[in-house]
This record gives sequence, C-alpha cells and structure tokens, in this order.
Amino acid sequence: MDVTIRKIQKQEYPLLDNFLYEAIFIPEGIEPPPKNIISSPELQIYVKHFGESKDDWGLVAEVGGKIIGAVWVRIMNDYGHIDDETPSLAISLYKEYRGFSIGTAMMKEILTLLKSHGYSRVSLSVQKANYATKMYLKIGFEIVKENEEEYIMVYYL
Repeated sequence: MDVTIRKIQKQEYPLLDNFLYEAIFIPEGIEPPPKNIISSPELQIYVKHFGESKDDWGLVAEVGGKIIGAVWVRIMNDYGHIDDETPSLAISLYKEYRGFSIGTAMMKEILTLLKSHGYSRVSLSVQKANYATKMYLKIGFEIVKENEEEYIMVYYL
C-alpha cells in the first residue's frame, strides 16, 4: 500500500470532524454512538476553529488520492490535558486501514514535527481497553496518570 503522510491543508480541516468520530473507541459488542455526538462541547474542543492557533498542527495519511487518516494536536483542556504548554494529540484512521502500521508512521511524523517546532512533550488520553494503547507504549509514550477507564500518556520529545 502506497501511503503518503503530509501536512493537512486548510480546505481539509472540515475532515477532522469525520476523523474525530472515527477516533471514538467503541468496545466490541457496543453500539456506536450517533454521529452528532461530536457536536458536544467536550469533543468540539478537538476540532472547532482548528488552524487558528499557533499550536494547531495536523497531518493526514493519503492512499490513492483519498485521505484515510489524520493526526492532529492543539493545546486544549481535553481529556489528555497536562498543562498549557503541552499539546494534546488525536489520531484516527478509517477502520479498513488499521493494522498496516499507518498509525505508527503518522505518530512518528507528528512527533518529529512537534520536536522541530520546539515542543518538549505531547500528551494524549486513551481508554485502557483500546488496542492503540500498545502502539503508544511501543512508540515511547509513558503513562503519567490513570483513572478507572483511561490512561493519560506523555511522550517526551
């Protein structure tokens, strides 16, 4: 599979809504929530006015001219918030493209991008049952906090 990872373009920012929905972890046997769940304020902070802050950075993965994944960061008071200098990360791939190391490649690209722009760390929140937890640990994220359902993880750049 020929995958291109590149910076997201302004006209592609609306696609982040789709990828935000795709990023919602749905455990086996659980009915997916309605698409309009992403209009809730606690989820809109990931995408609303994306690109307007100097701390908004995003990449997309493309196969055959189709955008199939996105990874983006911004400093926001989300589930993975550490402090006001640490961007929080969101990543999402369409289901049929998972398991091909595309997510790992996107993560490595965004970490390189953040380091080149002077950030010292990046954080994320992930549900403990999410298979992506293993990928984050393998890449080098560390668990810094946890509650019953989630880990808050940090990668030091």
